[in-house]
Amino acid sequence: MSAALPPAPPERFNFAAHLLTLNAAWPERTALIDDHETVTYGELAERVRRCAAGLRALDLRREERVLLLMHDSADWVVGFLGCLYAGVVPVAVNTLLTADDYAYQLRHARAQAALVSAPLLPTLAQAIDALDPGAHEVRHIVVSQPGTALPADVAGVPCHPWPAWLARQAPDGAPTDTAADEPAFWLYSSGSTGRPKGTVHTHANLYWTAELYGRPVLGLTADDRVFSAAKLFFAYGLGNALTFPLSVGASVVLMAERPTPPAVFARLTGRTPTLAGQRPTVFYGAPTGYGGMLAHPDLPPREQVALRLCSSAGEALPRDIGERWTAHFGAEIIDGIGSTEMLHIYCSNRPGDVVYGTSGTPVPGYELEIRGEDGRPLPANPDGSIDIGDLYVRGPSAALMYWNNRDKSRETFQGAWTRTGDKYTRDASGRYIYAGRNDDMLKVSGIYVSPFEVEATLVRHPAVLEAAVIGVTDAEGLTKTKAYVVLRPGAQATVEDIQAHCKAHLAPYKYPRYVEFVPELPKTATGKIQRFRLREREAMGAKG
Repeated sequence: MSAALPPAPPERFNFAAHLLTLNAAWPERTALIDDHETVTYGELAERVRRCAAGLRALDLRREERVLLLMHDSADWVVGFLGCLYAGVVPVAVNTLLTADDYAYQLRHARAQAALVSAPLLPTLAQAIDALDPGAHEVRHIVVSQPGTALPADVAGVPCHPWPAWLARQAPDGAPTDTAADEPAFWLYSSGSTGRPKGTVHTHANLYWTAELYGRPVLGLTADDRVFSAAKLFFAYGLGNALTFPLSVGASVVLMAERPTPPAVFARLTGRTPTLAGQRPTVFYGAPTGYGGMLAHPDLPPREQVALRLCSSAGEALPRDIGERWTAHFGAEIIDGIGSTEMLHIYCSNRPGDVVYGTSGTPVPGYELEIRGEDGRPLPANPDGSIDIGDLYVRGPSAALMYWNNRDKSRETFQGAWTRTGDKYTRDASGRYIYAGRNDDMLKVSGIYVSPFEVEATLVRHPAVLEAAVIGVTDAEGLTKTKAYVVLRPGAQATVEDIQAHCKAHLAPYKYPRYVEFVPELPKTATGKIQRFRLREREAMGAKG
């Protein structure tokens, strides 16, 4: 395997400095186009160095964590790379979470500062207010794109307006002398307990995903203009809209709002003020998004886009969606599988060699094994296929660990191999086919949802006695959450009541799309809910 790999980064390696060096030869080339401005590579380099200087001026020290809670924008990219340049560790978090979620992440990461978009500041303020003074370590908050006057502080933590804060810094010319294997950033990955796990990645991991997937599989060049519906705080979106394009001098389209079909169509057709007719050549989405766009009445015709290639990840892409998208736009969707733990895609279809309904073949530089319950690789059948088993992956972009979670780290990162938590088969041609998750975790719209968290919210409703949540497949072949609810004796509630309750207490994508009231739930002799019985019930209903 090693002979096929590109050269490894040097032992002393700072990924942000690496990107600035790669793009130093074309300072006038467009790097970023967000909702408000266009930023050249020269301007990006200056802002990254100013941000690094600003972080150091706030007395942030090497390997201290900074919560990065921002909508996709040029400021997000500058903040992330500025942290890396300064040797500070950005903790990129989902912008759709609740104040309770952010309170946990602030405490868990021991974040010393926060970079936040102005619309998200009130939620962050609630999170800080909810914590005792000694339960968090945030000393500074820097606020991006404030539309109104900022408060001087939030719960005693000083607030700094991003534009003025950045402008008063002298660009720092020297990156921190970090090691390639040094912690560079965190991403949170959900777990079966419902609380997210802080996944620690290195500077080298970013390099490897660009060299193993971005260049050879996507074939990105400086002539591409890329747009990702998946946000930068996702591992998938981070590679799509930062690591890969900035490693080849391409241009990136960034969108702060949620990726509704009309919002995506506006970018794909170049119909925004900052794009002014410039259309993306590469688009990254998730199956739910592709299905929603195909069903939308304003789906643009082929001649209004300039797509040469599309990518999908986050959940398995149904064959029908892939075939209909390609028939309409003439652009293939290369579906693949990746994970937060591996940082990006390690098994993928290839341009010109797409078989919809499969995850393709291993990305060069990665090895896959399908193992049985005994932990040993399953033998191939006479035709070369492999039966359903647990998927393991080996490759150079694996995370170091889950922060402060030794048991889960050992369970997932097993020497050179990473246990993915996915069930897979391999067909006779060597292509891998998704068969589901090992546990009860659900993946909805490309985001993991813990049934335990949703259930805990459901039983907080005064009319609910018990609840169980599973995933069901809709008409498009996509996973949606369904709640089975047992009401308290004499209590009454409607489906709309239950859904409204969940929407008020959970991130928007987590509420159950379907609710069924039942007299009782299937349980073991010890009282544990048997979700597999509910899944069997759904499967029988689908057949009947």
